[in-house]
Amino acid sequence: MTSEQTTRRCITCGQVLEKEHLLRFTLGPDNLVIPDFKRRLPGRGVWVHCARSCLNKAIAGNLFAKSLKCKVKPAPELEQMVERLLRVSGLQAVSLARKAGALVTGMEKVSEALKKHNVAFVLEAIDAGADGTEKVARLSKGLQIYKLFTSEELDSALDKANTIHAAFLKSEIADMVRREFNRLADFLNL
Repeated sequence: MTSEQTTRRCITCGQVLEKEHLLRFTLGPDNLVIPDFKRRLPGRGVWVHCARSCLNKAIAGNLFAKSLKCKVKPAPELEQMVERLLRVSGLQAVSLARKAGALVTGMEKVSEALKKHNVAFVLEAIDAGADGTEKVARLSKGLQIYKLFTSEELDSALDKANTIHAAFLKSEIADMVRREFNRLADFLNL
């Protein structure tokens, strides 16, 4: 694969980045700019750095119209739509990791996996208690701990109750989940 196929230029900041650090948008019905993160929709795509600030600048500066060279308007509440899509994608990745057996949940199992050094990274609910947060941080010894979702969102994704901590075991699936989490974290500027 050539560099041209894997990199694109952000219409806002002008940086040339790998596609995984950018969000693709295309022209939908009624000349609305819509997200196309799976890169499946037809038509010319424009790319925006995976950051809320770049997206807001693109909207405010009418940069989608300039890049697409036609009169367009962003879909209503495009910023909220982007965040929602990134959240859904992250939660779907969590669900896939569960089905593949690439994660463990619950303080006891997470602690055990961390002690065995078999963990790629940890996911902790935003609404986790201070005592559990401290224990996981102490056991993680420098591993990345993501705080992106509420326990309610995690419960829904995992079809479980009271999900606060999850450890993703070292695997290719964990790498895929990390990419999804990084996109959301970048967008949220975390």
